[in-house]
Amino acid sequence: MLQFARVAARSVATSHRAVVTPLLNSAITRRDFSAPVENKDQPIDIPNPFEKERRVCILCKHNIVPDYKNVKLLSQFQSPYTGRIYGRHITGLCKQKQEQVEKAIIRAQNCAMMPTYHKEMDFMQDPRLFDPEKPIRPHKY
Repeated sequence: MLQFARVAARSVATSHRAVVTPLLNSAITRRDFSAPVENKDQPIDIPNPFEKERRVCILCKHNIVPDYKNVKLLSQFQSPYTGRIYGRHITGLCKQKQEQVEKAIIRAQNCAMMPTYHKEMDFMQDPRLFDPEKPIRPHKY
């Protein structure tokens, strides 16, 4: 048993020396500046997981220009009960398209193509482009 312990101790000591000596002669001890050093501590580029998806104006997305003669489209941006034109925070339109829609609605009302105080009953069943009860952007009102 004692001989086995001496042989085991010698093998551990020789194996330890064998492991240490190749490291002294390896490229780790010498600096090799010709190859780029890979640093794993550098930050990597990943997309922001908390970034909200950017909303696109529905009229710009489908390349639609609001016209005062297209009463069916314009009635989507008008309240069915009061005739009030919905704001950008509700409709989700960009600034330019919102101004064009407002001007087209006012022009259609002046030409007597659209009512001013309520929505026509023919357009009440049209599909919704947005939900007026849940605005896209919060607003103080």
